[in-house]
Amino acid sequence: MIIDLPATTTSKVNSKLVHVREQGGATTLGRVLTLVIVTDDGERTEEAIEAANEASREHPCRVIVVARGAKRAAARLDAQIRVGGDAGASEVIVLRLYGALADEGASCVIPLLLPDAPVVAWWPFEAPAKPAEDPIGRLAQRRITDSATDRNPIKALEVRQRYYADGDTDLAWTRLTLWRAVLAASLDLPPYEKVTSAAVTGEGDSPSTDLLAGWLAAALRVPVKRVKATDGEGIISVVLERKSGSIELTRPDGRVGMLTQPNQPARRVALQRRQVRDCLAEELRRLDPDEIYEDTLKGLSKITRARASARTRPDPDRAADVAGQAPKPTAARAARVSKAQNATAKSTAKSAAKPTAKPAETKSAEAKPAKAAPRRATTTRAKSGSKAAR
Repeated sequence: MIIDLPATTTSKVNSKLVHVREQGGATTLGRVLTLVIVTDDGERTEEAIEAANEASREHPCRVIVVARGAKRAAARLDAQIRVGGDAGASEVIVLRLYGALADEGASCVIPLLLPDAPVVAWWPFEAPAKPAEDPIGRLAQRRITDSATDRNPIKALEVRQRYYADGDTDLAWTRLTLWRAVLAASLDLPPYEKVTSAAVTGEGDSPSTDLLAGWLAAALRVPVKRVKATDGEGIISVVLERKSGSIELTRPDGRVGMLTQPNQPARRVALQRRQVRDCLAEELRRLDPDEIYEDTLKGLSKITRARASARTRPDPDRAADVAGQAPKPTAARAARVSKAQNATAKSTAKSAAKPTAKPAETKSAEAKPAKAAPRRATTTRAKSGSKAAR
């Protein structure tokens, strides 16, 4: 059910919530927190609300959406209340602020917060440089941003590093959970050797690739190279160098990864790119500061950057083989197949044109040296006899 309240106030929104609750017969609420979504009023607002509704099935909460409208318009508050099937396992309050109210989101949110419940602030798109000092950020115990949705993801990540505060986190970091789990598990297997260096290859503007390199630099305390790939999306591969050989985790197709280690069979692992709703639900499981994320941000200054060479670029044929599919008939593959066929044809023609010795000729060639030997012996005896007669 969706209830529109145009040109209203926060007190009227609260009264309407109580009326809807009494009318529906709900006597108790199982809300565990208040999730405040801060965004600009537009089409992408519904994407954030949908992700919050899915996450609320694991974390029942009250969702307050602060959608900032045009600042040149007259000061006005348009509200919308969503309950039931339109709100997942939560109740959604959408506040569209116009004019001077566009910068007063915190004042409009405070009357609608659940009493004695933690507050989480989420900027699904562009976020302030200092989330902890933002008016809404001051109300929250946890502040969630997403560097991947920024106009310049790498620069946004550098800003997060510079102004980090306890309670900050980023969905670009949450997307690494599966990668971190697989890499940590691979080091728990024999021969238990120390990693000497590491290399992380990924898309040039992928903040998750940078964070994965920073995490390895902070956790392993070894030289880590962040390689900028020319093809592929997101994280493509991770290589951990050890004395007995390297550990390689590759995901060329963005879906299935391949883990290879010395003296062990190659294993396929699930490394599907995670959706926003899954990352948001994971971040809502904890409300304390994330020390590992803080150390990872510090590790960003320890990595070195390079560009991918031809050897590190993903092979499309190998990617299709990992995914269990037939290789795509690309132009590069067709050229390689044609070149191989031409080389095979030339080799076959050259072998056919080469003359083969007949058996009789071979036998005659082998017999000639045998006949020449007695002749030389006779000549030697004749010379000796002539010398003796003299």
